[in-house]
Amino acid sequence: MTTPRSFSTISEAARDIRSKKLSPVELVESHLGRIASLQPKLNAFVHLDADRARAQARAAETAMSVSEPPGPLRGVPLTIKSCIDVAGWPCPAGSLLRKDYVPRTDAPLVARLKSAGAVLLGNTNTPEFLMAYETDNLLTGKTSNPWNLEYSAGGSSGGEAAAIAAGCSMGGVGSDGGGSLRVPAHFCGICGLKPTPGRIPTTGHFPSGAGAFGWIGVVGPMARTIADVRALFEVMAGPDAGDTHSAPVPLRSYSEKDLRSTRIGVLESSALGQGTPETRAAIDRAAKMLSDHGFAVESFEMQGLDRAFELWWFFFGPVIAHLLNANLSGHESQLSPMLCEYLSHAASPNPVSLDQFLQACAERDLLRERILRQMGNVPILLSPVSSAPAFRHGAGNYNPATGYLDTMRFSQWLNLTGFPGASVPISFSNEGLPIGVQIIGRPFEEELVLAVAEALEKSRGPWQAPLLDLR
Repeated sequence: MTTPRSFSTISEAARDIRSKKLSPVELVESHLGRIASLQPKLNAFVHLDADRARAQARAAETAMSVSEPPGPLRGVPLTIKSCIDVAGWPCPAGSLLRKDYVPRTDAPLVARLKSAGAVLLGNTNTPEFLMAYETDNLLTGKTSNPWNLEYSAGGSSGGEAAAIAAGCSMGGVGSDGGGSLRVPAHFCGICGLKPTPGRIPTTGHFPSGAGAFGWIGVVGPMARTIADVRALFEVMAGPDAGDTHSAPVPLRSYSEKDLRSTRIGVLESSALGQGTPETRAAIDRAAKMLSDHGFAVESFEMQGLDRAFELWWFFFGPVIAHLLNANLSGHESQLSPMLCEYLSHAASPNPVSLDQFLQACAERDLLRERILRQMGNVPILLSPVSSAPAFRHGAGNYNPATGYLDTMRFSQWLNLTGFPGASVPISFSNEGLPIGVQIIGRPFEEELVLAVAEALEKSRGPWQAPLLDLR
């Protein structure tokens, strides 16, 4: 069932298409065949547009025959998280309340991928309104982890991570409001980049990033290698009038000499809690790899993260729950159990006051400054993505002592401060589940994050495909 092209990199496929060694039609057909075989087990897809994908592949092949200048992603099959607008596709964000929503126009990032020549296969599953770290909902059901079907693919970009890890897509786009891109990448053993707000426009994403929450939620690339993540990032990055956080930040590159002078801190904080022994071993392994690669790696004690978690939950919990409840009243019977659980735990006994909100916004900015100043001479940090590998279906929850607010805090603080972070697979648990590590950078320094992540990836060795026989 594994075709020779199932796990090719984007760069390999794009190169072979340009040199006419590979037919875009063959590449897309191989992925459609794999989706047909694996979708019944993984349930990664919400909508599959096979006819349009075939037409795009034929158009890419025709363009090759007339020597039309190729886009950097010509003929490369990709997927999109089903909360991002693709014209003509249902975009339900995991909710029965949005099952009939079909956008008329593409989100800017989608338009940029199409202009670069990408072939879009379909969109992928999410929890309802993206508010859980497991992908399951009443509309399309649960998505399973390709490494073990008894385990979650994560959330909220779980469908995207599962499709890419299983070879059903060469890469794609997720979104991240508290680890929602990095955690599924970690669970499924692929790479993902949470960028700084504004580097890639969130225009056309649901929920909207407009208003006071644009720094929390971002969209970003997911793929099996960091080089592929970079290729997608370079196409999608750039300002857009619909995203108030967007800025015309030019793309940059880093030489080997530039990297040698980069100091890397292994993040320490009593507010982070403890990872599993296997998680801590993965961090130790990654730190040694980077040190062997020539980086100066040192322990780094961060101050202020305890308050960062409290502020992140204030916005992600009581404030967003208040906004959702205002729109969900009267529709309670149509809501998924996971969304109801979030709303129950996020509900504040007292309404959030305007004074509380304004004070939290100001405190967030001051705390961001404090953390950024601590990173003045150490621009890259190394940390877990989550305290543990993937959990079994249904085992995740918002319980205060053992749930997401404890296990996912390694990722959540980046959304409060707007810092970029990349997830890179490093090792495996005793159960054979992937374990990723997180490369954290300063705002608008995604290229440095990716350069360090790629150095780590090279030291690790080739990416491994899921070992599970899904036939």
